Amino acid sequence: MPSALTPSPAFELKGNLLSLLVLRIFQNDYDVLCAQLLEKLTQAPQFFQNAPLVLEFHSPLDFSLSRLVEFLRQHRLMPVAIRGGNSEQQAEAIKLGLGILPEAKEKPSRREAAPNNAAAKIITQPVRSGQQVFAPHGDLIILSTVSAGAEVLAHRHIHVYGTLRGRALAGVNGDMQARIFCQHLDPELVSIAGQYQISDDIPESMRGKAAQIYCEEEQLKIQVLEPYPR
Repeated sequence: MPSALTPSPAFELKGNLLSLLVLRIFQNDYDVLCAQLLEKLTQAPQFFQNAPLVLEFHSPLDFSLSRLVEFLRQHRLMPVAIRGGNSEQQAEAIKLGLGILPEAKEKPSRREAAPNNAAAKIITQPVRSGQQVFAPHGDLIILSTVSAGAEVLAHRHIHVYGTLRGRALAGVNGDMQARIFCQHLDPELVSIAGQYQISDDIPESMRGKAAQIYCEEEQLKIQVLEPYPR
């Protein structure tokens, strides 16, 4: 039994599920890569500003990793780790202060994604700017609005029975069968299992409509939900 002099714990070290951007590098042309990155960053500068970023690649780069990391930091992205690469690339990453993540596992199937009896998390109040709400085991049901600057995440589906203006990330554990439903579509970002679209990618004709967001062949799709006739 601890004595009265035993100090209370000063910290807790535990695993946690955080939303991180992943930059998957498909080619070795540094100039093309940077040009396309700049185009994407200018579409939503507030979303990408100071965002933690994982660099993912599987073949040797024709340019130094330090050059890419410097470019990203100059544009207010915060590389925190790499995934993949050879031993030389991983050694360079460590010198740059980056972590090394294990290779991505095969994405879980719908049956593996969550227990069938996983309870949904129900939120009755508006999710306000700066707030984050996470349902780690099942669906997230919000009976109000999600404000700009708020973030909602779920292991499986997200249901918003109001306006979705913030960020909604469903299937955060890799469940490609997850979906997002909302009564009024106007988000900063929507994501299913890491596939995402930002506000500028959403056609104006879909804004303000009831909609569902889902993945098809690893591409994010948005479908307007027409009201059923009475």
